[in-house]
Amino acid sequence: MTGRTIYLETFGCQMNELDSELVAGQLARLGYAFTGNAADADVVLYNTCSVREQAEQKVWSRLGELTHRKNRDPSVVVGVLGCMAERDGVDLIRRMPVVDLMCGPGELDKLPALLDNAVRTKESLAEQSPARRARPAEFVALQGNTSRRSATLAAAEDSLELLDLSRAVSPVDPASGAASRSAYVRITRGCNKFCTYCVVPFTRGAEIHRPPDHIIDECKKLADAGVIEITLLGQTVNHYRFEHGSSISLGGIEQPQKGRTYKGSHQRDAFAGESTTTFADLLARIHDEVPAVQRLRFVTSYPRDFGDDVLEVIRDHPRICRYLHVPAQTGSNRLLKKMNRGYTVEEYNDFIDRARGYLDQPELGRPLMLSGDIIVGFPTETDEDYAATVALLRRSRYKNCFIFKYSPRPGTVAYDRIPDDVPDEVKRRRNNDLLAVQSEISDQIAREQVGREVEVFVEGPSKQQLKREGMSHGDIRRAGGAITLTVNGNSPTLEAPAPPSRGASVPGPASPQVATLDAEPVQLSGRTDTDLIVFFNAPAEQRDALAGQLLKLRITGADRLSLHGQLLETQRKKLQTPSA
Repeated sequence: MTGRTIYLETFGCQMNELDSELVAGQLARLGYAFTGNAADADVVLYNTCSVREQAEQKVWSRLGELTHRKNRDPSVVVGVLGCMAERDGVDLIRRMPVVDLMCGPGELDKLPALLDNAVRTKESLAEQSPARRARPAEFVALQGNTSRRSATLAAAEDSLELLDLSRAVSPVDPASGAASRSAYVRITRGCNKFCTYCVVPFTRGAEIHRPPDHIIDECKKLADAGVIEITLLGQTVNHYRFEHGSSISLGGIEQPQKGRTYKGSHQRDAFAGESTTTFADLLARIHDEVPAVQRLRFVTSYPRDFGDDVLEVIRDHPRICRYLHVPAQTGSNRLLKKMNRGYTVEEYNDFIDRARGYLDQPELGRPLMLSGDIIVGFPTETDEDYAATVALLRRSRYKNCFIFKYSPRPGTVAYDRIPDDVPDEVKRRRNNDLLAVQSEISDQIAREQVGREVEVFVEGPSKQQLKREGMSHGDIRRAGGAITLTVNGNSPTLEAPAPPSRGASVPGPASPQVATLDAEPVQLSGRTDTDLIVFFNAPAEQRDALAGQLLKLRITGADRLSLHGQLLETQRKKLQTPSA
């Protein structure tokens, strides 16, 4: 099937971003083209998330808008992918008849056939009466809540691994066609935690760990294609554990023997050895076997079972970023138990202390930065519970934090069994107060960076720069110029300060090592290995060439959520070389 144009929009987490990239590569190889404008597309696909209400409401809004278009043009094909499709099932189609196909996150390998079926059926039924335009069952591919790809032959036979293995080696934005030097690599799928507020175990299935050789081979191919930054993804990434030869392998996936689970918290797993690859082993292998990768990251970590072996590997391998995203969710032991988180506040604090003891070395230019997640207003939360959360937030001292008001999510245990009894006005007040506390902490951490020399991964022009160049909001989004942070809990787009005019200076200590730019500058944004965003000026002729490069800056100023930097003199030669 060729000649069809697709608009693919992604909502939610980094896992969804990777799923969309894999899907886009798969469909592009089949001859589909991509557009950044839904109005120009023959096929509109939404890759959805059920974790946060806000992302879900955006999807419903998009589908409502498409209803009007489809009334005018019945030939357009509309698909819903991801967690909303898996959770709501065929009820979603009943609510929104505009939807032609649905595909859950555990069935994305079936999407090409599903889409081809939908397109061909649309064409064949175009001239027939409405009564004969029935939606075939083949338009729906879902695991179902009762089928959690557990450690069985059904899991081993799963062909979803082939979707990762067949990815395009150069990650490309399907809308803009621009190649990236940063990429995601999945190491685990699914989750076994069953937190009472979370639908992920039901929509993405049981925890499955990919073979380490597959992961390393994927990293090597990405490195050969020019990728220098890789982020390993998993719902509980530090639980990665692959037992070699412990089960029947078919289609690339091996499952651990029944009953053998990850046990390590302060030391290596007792079962670990030559037949087992732990998360620490995997990190070390990627670092040593793929030296072209200059930055190796991972998200999201689970605070329990984070062994010292992982901390030691990060400490001893310089290209592994000292940045940990470790959600706490609440500072109340009573609520942690009600959430089924599986750890106490004391255990969480012990992990934070161990991580800082191993990795926080600001005097050597290697600080540790932490980020987290907090849910405000979980059922039965009292003033005492909230005060405990404030105390945890101040003690943890995250550089940024997702902070959300609790909202019941259909399909979760809390939705069915725990009444949402905290008034919304109380949730809003606590949420705003906690955001203010985090903003204060983030501002303190940002100001501590002034005067330090850092290396940044250049992500491209800042949003403010793109606005100055006359780009529309949609163009900016498609260009990837929006700088997003997690400090406010809603992944807000950061409005960078306008680039200083020629000859102007950014507030901060002067340094003889800082280069003075000779041309009208443009404002670029970069990210440190500890995930801090830095805005800096560069010559206009290097605007596009510097994207994806690693550059040395001196931090000269800080303003709430943003850092300002200037290029070091040692970077001048690199800037003068077009191929840099």
